[in-house]
Amino acid sequence: MNLNQLKYIITIAECGSITTAAQKLFLAQPSLSKSVAELEKEMGIVIFHRSSRGVYLSEDGTKFLSYARQIVEQTELLEREYKAAPPPRRAFAISSQHYAFVVNAFVELVRECGKEKYEFTLRELRTGEIIEDIRTHRSDIGVLYLSRFNREVMQHILQTEEMQFTTLFSAKPHIFVSRQNPLAGRSSVTLEELKDYPRLTYDQGVKNSFYFAEELHITADSPKNLVVSDRATLFNLLIGLDGYTISSGILSTDLNGDNIVSIPLESDEQMDIGYVTKSDRPMNAITVRYVELLRCYIRQFTGNTEKISEEHEHEYFAHEICG
Repeated sequence: MNLNQLKYIITIAECGSITTAAQKLFLAQPSLSKSVAELEKEMGIVIFHRSSRGVYLSEDGTKFLSYARQIVEQTELLEREYKAAPPPRRAFAISSQHYAFVVNAFVELVRECGKEKYEFTLRELRTGEIIEDIRTHRSDIGVLYLSRFNREVMQHILQTEEMQFTTLFSAKPHIFVSRQNPLAGRSSVTLEELKDYPRLTYDQGVKNSFYFAEELHITADSPKNLVVSDRATLFNLLIGLDGYTISSGILSTDLNGDNIVSIPLESDEQMDIGYVTKSDRPMNAITVRYVELLRCYIRQFTGNTEKISEEHEHEYFAHEICG
């Protein structure tokens, strides 16, 4: 396996056709097909299925592609760092479950550093992908939650991968529904009362474990289920289909408008939402500042007056972090 083969796989996946990819790569089609076949044989998997309309990724191919992209991206970063001058500085990357407060704090961080050169990355991903990003140092920090249901399994995974989880805040479960939903205006709802409405959850891909679900009570009986991959689609379906999703209850009107409301869910569960970092990798100044912004933004909604831990109490001005 070599770097060119990984680039070939990425290009073919993007084109959906070996012939089109060969033209884009300025290669002969038989040569490209042979390279793919050799890689599949070496890896012992089928990466692409062939059809009359082109090619499409197999299940193994989808997973292989995610690793290939990471390797190619990291190689490109190394080349830009040491071969080009002066490169844009990649200062910070975060991988997160779908939380509005993560985006709000990210926006504030970018504003602070807006006059300087920067390369920031925000990825809203599946739970397994967040853990993988931290493990491979693709991201500096990940944001997800622990609960009574998933804590034992998730903590075992994090400890195995030498990661640590730090709680930002704890929240009782709520549901998000549209303002026109018949449940809107209720002081609380039960799981039984939700059975008449479509439940929306985020797709977890091939690692579709209940313990990786972004929503509490994922094993509760629900006759109507819709699975989505992004936050915009989820909110559109909440409005269009009178659906609901289980969440922390924190809403951002700046990002989501005022058509969505939050209602407490009667439950004995609790979401401990926090961030994940590598245990052997100290947070740099920009990551520390982002955590401070996260805590400040969360306090607006939770009323939490808990102080930032002593190691994070130092104030970092924007020019010290970004300049």
